[in-house]
Amino acid sequence: MEDSGLRSRILIEIKNLIASSCTKQKVPPKMKKLHVSILKNHYNAANVSMDYHRRRVEMDIIMDDKDYDPKTVNLSIPTLHTNLWFKNLYDFLVSCIDQDPKSLALYAMLLKSYKNNENSLVA
Repeated sequence: MEDSGLRSRILIEIKNLIASSCTKQKVPPKMKKLHVSILKNHYNAANVSMDYHRRRVEMDIIMDDKDYDPKTVNLSIPTLHTNLWFKNLYDFLVSCIDQDPKSLALYAMLLKSYKNNENSLVA
């Protein structure tokens, strides 16, 4: 039961962090990195770039992980180049929040690095 409470607390806190990062006209570089991390995790993407003014996200989505080998230089991983448009940044980023254990661990790490308080969540 406590695991469920921690899970929901992590999800609430990451959504709050996203909300606070989307309120400003100009997004600070540190928050841009947060947005890119969320998108890379959700889409299994590389080379993510965001154009906040035009509301566009360009990224290369990795199509097949079996070709990836961390021990070698990967020159030919099949990717799909995408150019997405979003209407509302907050809604778009919240829709990219995954609830699997790997993602929750990433969100806990992001919360710990983006919130400078002693109540950081650890998965």
